[in-house]
Amino acid sequence: SFLFYLIMTNAFSTDGMLVILLLTLCTCSYISRVPRLREMLLSERKGFLGAFYKFSVIGRRLHWAVSLGCFSMSLYLLVIK
Repeated sequence: SFLFYLIMTNAFSTDGMLVILLLTLCTCSYISRVPRLREMLLSERKGFLGAFYKFSVIGRRLHWAVSLGCFSMSLYLLVIK
C-alpha cells in the first residue's frame, strides 16, 4: 500500500519518472548478472517482458551513464529539491 502510494505520487512528475526509470535500469542490470533470476525474469525478449530485457542490456552497456545519472539524481533530490 505504501509502495503503491509512493510510486503513484512520484509517477506524474518528471523527476519521479526519471527515478523510476533509473531504478528499473539498475534492477534489471543487476538481475541479468544473477543466473537463476536471469532465466526466470529476462528470458523473454519480445512483448511487455521484453522491455525488462532491453533495460538490462542498456544497463550493462551504458553502466557509466546509468551510474552518473543515479548519482546526479540523488544529488538533485537531496540538495536541490
